[in-house]
Amino acid sequence: MGLVRLDVRGRADRLESVLPRPVSGARLTEAVSGILAEVRRDGDDALRACTARFDGVEIDEIAVGSGECKEALGRIPDELGAALRTAHRRIAEYHALDVEDEGDLVSEGVRVTRFARPVARAGCYVPGGLARYPSTVLMCATPARVAGVGEVALCVPPGPDGRIDDATLAAAAIAGVGEVYRVGGAQAVGAMAYGTETIRPVDVIIGPGNRYVAEAMRQVSGVVGIPSAYAGPSEVLVVAGPETPAEFAAIDLAVQAEHGPDGLSWLVTWSADKLEEIDAELDRVVAASPRREALEATLASGGYACLVEGPEEAIAVANVVAPEHLELMIDDARRLLPLVRSAGAVCLGCLTPAALGDYLAGPNHVLPTNRSARFASALSTRDFRRHLHAIEADREAIERLGPHVVTLATTEGLAAHARSIEVRR
Repeated sequence: MGLVRLDVRGRADRLESVLPRPVSGARLTEAVSGILAEVRRDGDDALRACTARFDGVEIDEIAVGSGECKEALGRIPDELGAALRTAHRRIAEYHALDVEDEGDLVSEGVRVTRFARPVARAGCYVPGGLARYPSTVLMCATPARVAGVGEVALCVPPGPDGRIDDATLAAAAIAGVGEVYRVGGAQAVGAMAYGTETIRPVDVIIGPGNRYVAEAMRQVSGVVGIPSAYAGPSEVLVVAGPETPAEFAAIDLAVQAEHGPDGLSWLVTWSADKLEEIDAELDRVVAASPRREALEATLASGGYACLVEGPEEAIAVANVVAPEHLELMIDDARRLLPLVRSAGAVCLGCLTPAALGDYLAGPNHVLPTNRSARFASALSTRDFRRHLHAIEADREAIERLGPHVVTLATTEGLAAHARSIEVRR
């Protein structure tokens, strides 16, 4: 099959115009708008109808029973339970570093107190249906709980039997999820944003999904809090040099592509021979994969092999693509890190696959996609916390700073603002 070839050597000043860009269509926007309107109007009935229409599953009970997660934890293999608990511990330890938000600044009679408060209720979306992602349950729910969120609700598409698998439910139990609902897609986003008879509305919705889920989150932003990252289909950009093992690069290109269509897998290198070697190895990986169809679909629409002049130009390409995962699969990769401006997560060296970060390195694997890494970051406790400040003034502040306030307020024609200071002097 092969990756689409791009030769950008000598065109470093024109990368924005010569590199392919992701597109989204009006048809998608209209389809998602219709689903959200249906959920807002019909509530639970819409969730059942959409689940039957899109997932091919007839469900009666939307909510998973309160004891099912703990029961699932007892059913899964001990090895899986240990892995989930290890991942949960490392994710919690990493995200606990985010929570130090409090402190005072005192100057000229004014005390400014910085403090943060968690949202009351968070909604987590985790893909499901034919696949299962217990790791994403941990990545979504753990930072919410570390941030101090009191109520965490989880929406997961049901499997063909109408159930949610034990690994996902067990992860929910470990992460402290209080509510689980067997509903997915744009309709799940609508339910968490607007509320239905079964699902109470939340304050923030987070989690990755397909382009319909990502578009739904974009449309409900403002009704609820949505992280600025567009957490859509998976992406990877591998920077390879002559020393890069072709087997490592090929399998890592396949790792993100096996999630399904609409994602991106980029190979960027300054070695034409290495490009050919990795592309041939990728063909062998795809042919042997049990998810061959998913790999072929993604690579057909989003697989690129880009030839550049050197490492610096490779990073320039990466900054334009702004990938979810950037793998600098070369010796002494850290020296290029200061050049990286736009990426969701960066993996340094040949021994650091994105899969390590996807599961239990500690940082979150809910990452910006669709070029939103230009302005957005990985999911963190900050996405669940509002940052407030409190101001307290004494007589010194009114005497020393008050005249400046009066001057500014008068300049802007706001007489009451000025008077509010003058009456206190």
